[in-house]
Amino acid sequence: MTEMPTALITGASRGIGLAIAEELSSTHHLLLGGRDSERLVPLAGRFPSAEPFAADVRDAHAVESAAASISSLDVLVHSAGILKMGTVAELTAEDWQENFDVNVFAVARLTRILLPALRNTRGQVIAINSGSGYSSGAGGAIYSGTKFALRAFTDALRQEERSNGVRVSSIHPGRVATDMQQQLHDWEGKDYNPGAWIRPAQVAKGVRMAVDTTEESVIESLNIRPSGIDLG
Repeated sequence: MTEMPTALITGASRGIGLAIAEELSSTHHLLLGGRDSERLVPLAGRFPSAEPFAADVRDAHAVESAAASISSLDVLVHSAGILKMGTVAELTAEDWQENFDVNVFAVARLTRILLPALRNTRGQVIAINSGSGYSSGAGGAIYSGTKFALRAFTDALRQEERSNGVRVSSIHPGRVATDMQQQLHDWEGKDYNPGAWIRPAQVAKGVRMAVDTTEESVIESLNIRPSGIDLG
């Protein structure tokens, strides 16, 4: 029997990351990325083939240690991320640093470390970006700033790694029914109705489409938006 390909998913313990793990679990051995090993161990037990990848993505030493044994990787999905809203006048230097650390610098670090493993399999990098990676508005400078930067990163990486056979996809969901969406609604002072927004499983299906493309093709960028249909 052929071994299953391996997929590392950051932010796999909840929201979009968890939905991606569920989507890929039937076809991939999963490395479930997250900070809390006590939470990841029982989570891994839910899947046919999975193990924890426990490391705080902001901790360079922890990430390097966790990735040291990975010599071959088929799919790297960057789903970990944080949200901070606020006006430019309100945001502190620490706010900017923390958000870029998680949403951009950690992505670049982990990708760099794992590029040899991805080149070995002619694998894929899939970044969960956002509609905010294309436009910004009042209160969105810091979050959109990280997502614009993430889009620049994936665009450059895609061009750099074509000759090595590594394909790079950028997935841009609109508002998704996750804890982050609740946080955003709280900031906006609005009632939150999860049924009005994209379900995480739908974003996971977009990732599945990217993963299932054969080597002569690549989903370079995929936008997923709420339909605007009132589902009651």
